[in-house]
Amino acid sequence: MQFFTQNVVIMGVVTRVEPSEHWFEVQLRTGDKIRCCADMTTEFGVLTNIDGLNRDRVPTPPGFNDSDVAAKLNKYVKADVLIVVDGIYQENGETQWYDARYVHLLHSNTGRYLFEDTHWWLDQITHLGDTWLKDLFGENLDFRVTDFSKCYRTNLNITGLPDAGGDPVQEMATLSRLIYGFSSAYLLTGARRFFLAAQIGVEYQREAFRSLSHDDQYAFWAFGKRNGKVIVPSENEDDRGTIPLYEQIYALAGMAQYFRITGDWEVLEDIRRTVNTFNDYYLDDASKDPSRPGYGGYFSHLDYATMRPDVESLQHNQSRKNWNSIGDHIPAYLINVILALDPLPEPRARELAPFLETCKRMLDEVTRLIVEKFPDLDPSVPYVNERFFADWTPDHKWRWQQNRAIVGHNLKIAWNLTRVANYYDAAGDRAKAEQLMNLALRLGDKMAMFGIDPIRGGCFDAVEREPKDRRPVDFPWGNTKDFWQQEQAVLAYLILYGRTKEEKYLQLAREMAAFWNLFFLDRDRGGIYFRTMENGLPYIQGVYGTKGSHSMSGYHAFEINYLAHLYIRAYAPLGHSSGCFTLYFRPDRSSNLRSFNVLPDFFAPGKVKVHGISVNGVGRSTINHDSFQVPLDESAGDVELAVTFCPIPE
Repeated sequence: MQFFTQNVVIMGVVTRVEPSEHWFEVQLRTGDKIRCCADMTTEFGVLTNIDGLNRDRVPTPPGFNDSDVAAKLNKYVKADVLIVVDGIYQENGETQWYDARYVHLLHSNTGRYLFEDTHWWLDQITHLGDTWLKDLFGENLDFRVTDFSKCYRTNLNITGLPDAGGDPVQEMATLSRLIYGFSSAYLLTGARRFFLAAQIGVEYQREAFRSLSHDDQYAFWAFGKRNGKVIVPSENEDDRGTIPLYEQIYALAGMAQYFRITGDWEVLEDIRRTVNTFNDYYLDDASKDPSRPGYGGYFSHLDYATMRPDVESLQHNQSRKNWNSIGDHIPAYLINVILALDPLPEPRARELAPFLETCKRMLDEVTRLIVEKFPDLDPSVPYVNERFFADWTPDHKWRWQQNRAIVGHNLKIAWNLTRVANYYDAAGDRAKAEQLMNLALRLGDKMAMFGIDPIRGGCFDAVEREPKDRRPVDFPWGNTKDFWQQEQAVLAYLILYGRTKEEKYLQLAREMAAFWNLFFLDRDRGGIYFRTMENGLPYIQGVYGTKGSHSMSGYHAFEINYLAHLYIRAYAPLGHSSGCFTLYFRPDRSSNLRSFNVLPDFFAPGKVKVHGISVNGVGRSTINHDSFQVPLDESAGDVELAVTFCPIPE
């Protein structure tokens, strides 16, 4: 090709540095080596967090000359170090050049990745939480339900302000996701403002969007409100005019994380009622309803008039099942509810036992279905099937999805199956854990080959499940990257490393975390970009330039902060710092709990221990380091519980 130029970002390990000749060599994940030429316009910088603060603390060599290219290369570029370079690729006939224009370092000291430091994710989640509070409530931190009623809206522009001329709708599921974010921020920081925002948000969600059955056994959640009017059926394009299970599932995301903090009895009742709805209205169980085909699993949509999943009015969603109706139960609420209830807290163990068993059965069922039904029968297809007819026949003609994969869903399965495998290990069921890990490892490995960008880093979005013309990856639209899929990649590879201790997964986790922290943080406005182009350049046209759209809100961006902090501290602490971390809880005294569960996530046995406990600032001198159920003293008033965990050396 003649006179071809292209801006190209590359991510790889430095294999050679030749300062006197003004170049260095980077080996990509593909194995290819790129010679990067530097000159006086080449800039060097160290990764910044969302606060944008300069963290360049690279030691300056004696006699350093800032105008000397060789001196800069000698200072900033070291062999065997992961690095990201933004440069210009040129090709003219048989000759190619790559000129480094900006060199991104991920640390100031070799081996100390900034995103693995103790404070990194704490700072990020605090900044995100404070920005959301300011965007919604200004300087007011004395929250009331009326504040959420007046100030919360789904559609915010990129600056965090109401979208001028936009839809003032308040979507219930995005409110719940924001509650998840505030709850996670409190769990990590103990900052009261985040707890209050979550508390009042839960009250508003329950007051504004909940619909209870006549016998008080079921809860349905409205899609949203607009100008004070409740909207029951979904208005999202794929689900319009139906009650999608996906939205009902995510109604519980915020409440379940908030329940982890408080043990609030009324919140648990709404979770229980909603789970009853899942199992009596969406479940394909012929023993409960002989008119159902009885193939198991949950249908994806109900008709709001008949409350059935099989009527003609559902059109393309009639008698369908999909990833969201099966797999999303696990991260949205099941894990958090089981963590809060197992072991059963006193003195309500007898009352809670049936519901805990229901949640455990659901966890068994959905993980079994993922392992049995989602992998393709053709072993050459690396991606799972995502949409199904009632009998689990894959549906490869559904609207936009057709025979396409969402890379992030495959990584989400790898992440959550590993979490559940840890749970089964703790329960003594090694055979079931191994079965889940077989698929988790397979998907993690396959996505490293066919879902991760091996040139630039980052996780691709939608791809054809069966590429044409022998292409390794076939993109139906663009080779873009979305923020929530980067989260799945980071968490999947961190937990796979924690489970296996295989260095390849830690390397993948670091590459994914590098791409997230370099390119998805909107440092100018304190937010997260939804989508980037393949090079990491933000794509902000249309809905992708908003902050509070249907799928953004406060969920995935806070979830990566919360769990990346836990996983890094527990699984991959740096040698210069301990892996200990602290979580904060506020047990609700009106629930009369005498014990409180604090296990951070589904960790495998022998991974972490309780190191310290304090109640209202007073440390306990007697601690059972192997018990994750903390006894509570009988006392009046609020209880602020802080629990410190440390990894157990292997």
